[in-house]
Amino acid sequence: MISNWLSAALARRNIHYGWVMVAVTFLTALISAGTVGAPGVFIVPLQKEFGWTTAEISSALSIRFILFGLMAPFAAALMNRYGLRNVTLLALLIVVSGLVASLAMTQVWQLMLLWGVVIGLGTGMTALVLGATIAARWFAARRGLVVGILTASVATGQLAFLPLLASLTETYGWRIALALVCVMLGVAAFAVLMVMRDRPSDVGLRPFGDEGTEPLPALPPNTTPIMAAALGTLRDASKSGVFWILFATFFICGASTNGLVQVHLIPMCLDFGIPQVQAASLLAAMGIFDFVGTIVSGWLSDRYDNRWLLFWYYGLRGLSLLFLPFTDFSFYGLSLFAVFYGLDWIATVPPTVRLTAQRFGPERANLVFGWIFAGHQLGAGVAAFGAGLSRTALQTYLPAFFVAGALCVVAALIVLAISRPKPVAA
Repeated sequence: MISNWLSAALARRNIHYGWVMVAVTFLTALISAGTVGAPGVFIVPLQKEFGWTTAEISSALSIRFILFGLMAPFAAALMNRYGLRNVTLLALLIVVSGLVASLAMTQVWQLMLLWGVVIGLGTGMTALVLGATIAARWFAARRGLVVGILTASVATGQLAFLPLLASLTETYGWRIALALVCVMLGVAAFAVLMVMRDRPSDVGLRPFGDEGTEPLPALPPNTTPIMAAALGTLRDASKSGVFWILFATFFICGASTNGLVQVHLIPMCLDFGIPQVQAASLLAAMGIFDFVGTIVSGWLSDRYDNRWLLFWYYGLRGLSLLFLPFTDFSFYGLSLFAVFYGLDWIATVPPTVRLTAQRFGPERANLVFGWIFAGHQLGAGVAAFGAGLSRTALQTYLPAFFVAGALCVVAALIVLAISRPKPVAA
C-alpha cells in the first residue's frame, strides 16, 4: 500500500508519518473551508439573478453554519467508529453532490436545502474536529502546534480562495466559480484516499513524541452507537462549568468571525463603494495573517496559560470590531483592520482545544470539543442571520459589528472564570 511504502521511506529520513497526516488534513481542510467561505462572494450575484433578499440568502447560510456545528460531535463519534478516512471521503462526496446540484437551482428553497442542509451536513462531518482528532491520535508532543496548523488551514481556506472566486464570478458567473470548487474537492478526496490512515499503529508506529519502542496495539472495534456516544458525552460534559464557559466563548467566537465578517464583510464593503474583488482581497489578506497568528497561537498554547491567551484574543478582537466602523473604509483603515483582526481570526482554537483535552481527557477530547464547536457554529448562524436582517431592515450592517465587538469583550472577561486547569488521566 502507498501509505506503508511512504511510511518506510519517511522513516529512513527520520520523518514521522504523522506529518503526512497533517499535510493531507491541511489540504482537505483548506479546500473544504473554501467551500464554507465561498457563499460570501455569491450573495450579490444571487440577488441580481434571482431577486432574493439578503435576509433570505443569509437564512440559508445560517442553516449551513448551524448544521456545520451540530454535526461536529456526531462526526467525532463517526470517526471513532468508522475511521478517519472513510468519514472524510463520505463528507467530501456529500459536499460535491450538494454543489453540483446547486448549479441548477432557481428557487430560494433549493438554496436552503442544498447550501444550507446538504453542504452544512457534509462540511460538518470534518470541520475542526478532524484536526483535533489527528492531533490527539498521532501526536504525543507538539499537539498545540499541530492544532494551530490545522486550524489555520480552516480559517485560511475560508478566505484565501475568495479573490479567485470573486474574479471568476465577475468574469464568467458564479456557476463557473462553483465548478472550480468541485474540482478542488475532488483533488482533496484523491489525496485522502491515497495516504490518510486512522491511527499510527496502521503503519506500524507510535504517536510522534511517544518514546516507546513497539507500535501501539490495535484498539478493539468501537461498537458504541453514534447517538449514544455523542449525547452521552454531552450529558457528562454539561455537568462541568468549564464546558459552558468554553461553549459560550466559542459561541461568541463564531458570531464574530464566520457568521459576521466572513459572510457580510464583502456586501458591507459594496455598500461603501468598494468593488467586490477588492473586498475579497481584504478577506484573503486576513487569511494570510490568520495563518501566521493561529500557528503562533498553537506554539504559545503549548507554553503559556491558555486562559490568559483567550482573554487577550477575545479582548483584542472586540476592540478591532468596534474600531472598524470608524475607519471610514479607507485603504489604510481597512488595511490596519485586516492585519489586526486577521492575526486574531481563529487564534482562539488551539487554547480552547488544549483546555478541553486537559479537563476532559484525550480520549474524549474530540467529542467534547465537537459540542463546544457546535456552540461556535450556532453563534455563526445567529450572526449570519442577524446581520442580514439588520441590512434588510435598517439598511446598514454597522449595528451587528458593534454588538459583536461588545460580545467579544464579554468573552474576554468570562474566560478568566475558569480555574487553573488540572490535567486528567487518559
